[in-house]
Parts: sequence; C-alpha cells; structure tokens
Amino acid sequence: MKKLGVIGGMGPMATVYFMQMVVEMTRAETDQEHIEMLIHNCPSIPDRTSYILGESREDPGEPMAAIGRRLAECGADVIAIPCVTANYFCRQLSAEIPVPIINSITETVRYLSGHRIGRVGLMATDGTVQSALFQKALAGAGIEAVLPGEAGQRDVMHLIYQNIKATRPAELERFQRVSLELRDQGAQVILLGCTELSMIRRDERIGPDYLDVMQVLAKACVERCGILKEQYQSLITC
Repeated sequence: MKKLGVIGGMGPMATVYFMQMVVEMTRAETDQEHIEMLIHNCPSIPDRTSYILGESREDPGEPMAAIGRRLAECGADVIAIPCVTANYFCRQLSAEIPVPIINSITETVRYLSGHRIGRVGLMATDGTVQSALFQKALAGAGIEAVLPGEAGQRDVMHLIYQNIKATRPAELERFQRVSLELRDQGAQVILLGCTELSMIRRDERIGPDYLDVMQVLAKACVERCGILKEQYQSLITC
C-alpha cells in the first residue's frame, strides 16, 4: 500500500474533509487496511488566486514545493493537494517534488470523458477561471466549459471567501442562482471546482448533476494507494 502525502491548509476545513473522504472511500475492515496519510496542514501558504491575478507578489508555489519535498522525505509515494487553484503551480511543483502529484483537474476531465459528458458548467475561483486551467484541459478532451457571467462569478467568490473560508453558512440563494445560469447555458453537469464548494455539497441538498472535484481527487488517491469501495465509482450527484 502506498503512502499518500497531502499538502493541505488551502483551506483548512477542506483538508479535513478531504481526509474524511479518503477514509470513507477506502474499502477496509480494520485500521491496518486504511491508507497511511502524511498531512501538512499549512494555512499560511499565500492565497493562490491573489498571486495568479497579480494582486500579490507572495508566491504560493515555493512553500508548497518545500512541503512536498518534506512529505517525500518522510516516505510519501504520491502527493495530493486539496486546492483546485493550486494546480496552476503543478508544473513547478512536479519539477521540484521527487514523487508524482495527482492532478485534480486531469482526473476530473478523465472522469467526465468516461461518462460521455459534452458540456459542463464551472464554479471556481477567479484564479482558476482566469488561468483557464479547466477550460484548456476540458477542450483537449472535446468537452465544452460554460462559465458564470460577472455577477455570477462574484457570487461564486462570495460563497468561497465570505462564506466558507470565513466559516459562515453558505448563502444558498447565490449558489442556486449561479447553478441556474449555468444550466441555462446547457451544462449537463456543474463542476464544484473549488474545494470550499465541497462543503456546500457536504452540508446541503444541492440536487442532481453536480460533480465535486475534491471528491474526484479523493477517489483517484484511493485508487492509487488503496482499494476503492464500489459505491464511489459514480460521483455525479443524483
């Protein structure tokens, strides 16, 4: 069984929930059959979106790389980062960390392709949206991405930063408003493309046809490091 290293803290609650996902998804009847995880929960890592948008000069890639190297030194065989926007730094991190990094965007695109999804809506941070990380990966697989307009994107950022990161309840009317906008554009599935949005799926009945990117990452980690429970083959909400 491989050891999973986790570069966490972006945000802290998402990291806790990611660990819970991995445990719940693993087919295990004893403690010893669960996946060993080495977790560095480091909330002081600079904000990824602020750096990508040029609003901050603090490079999040440097501390993430340092943590990844330490995790590898401690025996991690693979690395997961429960922060979608952090995939922006994946090339830098892959060059500096001596073990593979499981990319949540790559895994999500592979999952969508396997389920023959042709058009998806994307809820994500400004950093993820403006860097076009998801849009390029989806287009490469022949999948069209639709995005919220300016007001809808402000709603998404409000949910992420003013609600979940601030440990306040999600304002569901904002979530539902953006969801309707994306479905009106023909989205077959809506991607919860920020780990903070996973908290909304966890805590609320959001309805069908959402795909939680952090859940896809957890599934990929279990498949790489342990044995996946059969019921987690399908992740799109019903």
